[in-house]
Amino acid sequence: MTSLSDVSRPVRLGTWPTPLEPMPRLAESLGLGAEDLWIKRDDLVGLGGGGNKIRKLEWLCGAAVAEGATHLVTTGAPQSNHARLTAAAGARLGLETVLVLAGTPDIAAQGNLALDALFGATCVWAGAVDGPALTAAAEEVASRLRAEGALPAVIPFGGSSALGARGYASCGHELLMQDPGLDTVVVAVGSGGTMAGLVHALGARRVLGVHCGAVSDPAGAVATLASELSGAPLAPDSLRLRMDQVGESYSTLAAPVMDAMNRTARSEGIALDPVYTGRAVAGLIAAVADGDITPGRRTVFLHTGGLPGLFGHSGALEATAADLASRSLTP
Repeated sequence: MTSLSDVSRPVRLGTWPTPLEPMPRLAESLGLGAEDLWIKRDDLVGLGGGGNKIRKLEWLCGAAVAEGATHLVTTGAPQSNHARLTAAAGARLGLETVLVLAGTPDIAAQGNLALDALFGATCVWAGAVDGPALTAAAEEVASRLRAEGALPAVIPFGGSSALGARGYASCGHELLMQDPGLDTVVVAVGSGGTMAGLVHALGARRVLGVHCGAVSDPAGAVATLASELSGAPLAPDSLRLRMDQVGESYSTLAAPVMDAMNRTARSEGIALDPVYTGRAVAGLIAAVADGDITPGRRTVFLHTGGLPGLFGHSGALEATAADLASRSLTP
């Protein structure tokens, strides 16, 4: 059977290259020049509502197809963008998808969960478990499928492995073709594979990650994946990684994140989600404020998608409802 780490031929799931567009109004509101801030639109990849996981899944599903898989099995939180896009990739490739999710089945089918259902995924609810227990639950599901005669491919949490990170090494090279003079790429950090691939292509000093609370040691996760990708060790302390935007918890909406969502939407007409891209832009705003990002240098915000998660996030929906009420007029 083919090893995931040995496969070097991805399947085609997205539409490439994604656009690189200016964000002049947001830039000027932050004290940057109109040409200083751009956005890489990996929310516009086409499949399954878009998002950064598609670049990873091209490689991971390429391995699954090569080994003759009948099922894709992966893990995530109830509003996991990765789970949603794995379900979409499975539908595109004719593979059954099983999503092993933390939580219980009484969670409302909103946001990403609604799309999971549309794409025909089966959800296995693992209860209130942490990362290792969720991974063990997925392996148990895969073992049961094998006993039934199926051939499941287990896709790692967030699509983050050295193989999956190749998708963002490719994105880094794509960015250099679009803007050879870029200084900093700002990206949300969840499971670490997106930042690791960018670091591999662009170098550690040109990538600013914003930790979103999905893993306990984001620097270690990114450094491990980048080291596996390159075959050379990378020290975690060599990374540019902001840790100041998580707030109370991964699922809790903090005021700077809501502010970043509002500012981006109202200056550029671009929607962010409250867990990943909202935190990333909040980190970008903080980096301008403390001088880590400065005028006269080209900064690119990598939009990793995740908009469906907005519609499954009670805190964000409550905040937008309150804002709408404050702006509503009666005849």
